[in-house]
Amino acid sequence: MARDTRSGVAFRPCRSGSSPSSTSSDSTISAIGSPGFGLGLAIVAHTIYEVDAIAAAQALSEIGYLLRQNEKERFRAKAFSAAAWSIAMQRPDLESLQRTESLTQIEGVGEGIARVLSDFVQTGQSRYLNRLREEMQQPARDDESELDFKDYQGDVHSHTNWSDGRATMLEMAQGAQALGYSYLGVTDHSPRITVVHGLNAERLVAQSREMAEVQKQVENVTLLQGIEVDILEDGELDLPDAVLEILDVVIASPHVKLRQEGAAMTERMLRAASHPHVDVIGHPTGRRPGSREGASYDFEAVFKEAAKHGIALELDCDPARMDLSPEMARLAYECGCNFVVDADAHAPAEFAYVPMALWMARRAGIEKERILNFRPLDELTMATQ
Repeated sequence: MARDTRSGVAFRPCRSGSSPSSTSSDSTISAIGSPGFGLGLAIVAHTIYEVDAIAAAQALSEIGYLLRQNEKERFRAKAFSAAAWSIAMQRPDLESLQRTESLTQIEGVGEGIARVLSDFVQTGQSRYLNRLREEMQQPARDDESELDFKDYQGDVHSHTNWSDGRATMLEMAQGAQALGYSYLGVTDHSPRITVVHGLNAERLVAQSREMAEVQKQVENVTLLQGIEVDILEDGELDLPDAVLEILDVVIASPHVKLRQEGAAMTERMLRAASHPHVDVIGHPTGRRPGSREGASYDFEAVFKEAAKHGIALELDCDPARMDLSPEMARLAYECGCNFVVDADAHAPAEFAYVPMALWMARRAGIEKERILNFRPLDELTMATQ
């Protein structure tokens, strides 16, 4: 996609009179499977207690993130992440549950997590989280930014059953619609990773026809056709320019050969960060905390190149990724980069990854003005004409 490098890419506001968090308390959506913790569940319920619930979900999410740094704690880390997701999805009345000692009624919250959650509900902070921060030398910053999920406009990175998603495009669109999103980027994989049935040019054309039909069935949410295109070992992209330039959103991501020698990996990422049709570098290190180290390259050089060309960097909120990390995101911020904050959702339920992980952007000190999916879609249109 072509772009005005002065403004980068941006997205559309919620419909007039609403916001992603202002849905009525009885609104629900059916979710297609839980967030990587097995299929099943669930119902999203927005209640008047959602602000407290989201804050609690973010605390549990950060605990899960910190625990993932220790391979021996990976199961406990997953438990905290699952509990955070459940709270972000259901938005329960935590104060009432705490008063009646019923926090364990929340799916995924056992006795141990309930004690941590009770402490947060009573004090507004978590002593356990504070201790983990101290042990891992990751204290809260003095310059943390203020970000509110109600200002979040939509997600540009999602997958459907056209590749490795677990839901149809219509189901994903309805999930975004139920959250009050203004837009949803449908960015299935490119052909390189054959196991996920990535899309070539012909399948993208077929997908565009389905998108036109799905768009007729959803209101107030604009579907953007995109691709998560692989960055190949030499820095080339997995689809030709003639295909990429007609898409609404192009996310270029490293998936394979992440252990390339540093200089080669740097050159590979520099080529992607200067590509005229790339809008976003997706999960820029490819890491999976606790199980896989990400790529190592000259991050500062790549981040500066991305900033120079108006290419945003992604904060992928999937609990198994959390990429960029808050520390890397801060470096990118200081290099002048803009960002997108995405769920990388493979099912509607996984849209909850964003509210539970906004703490990453806050920790990095990134203001909403630098996060493109806090901006209106008409700016995206102007920037990419």
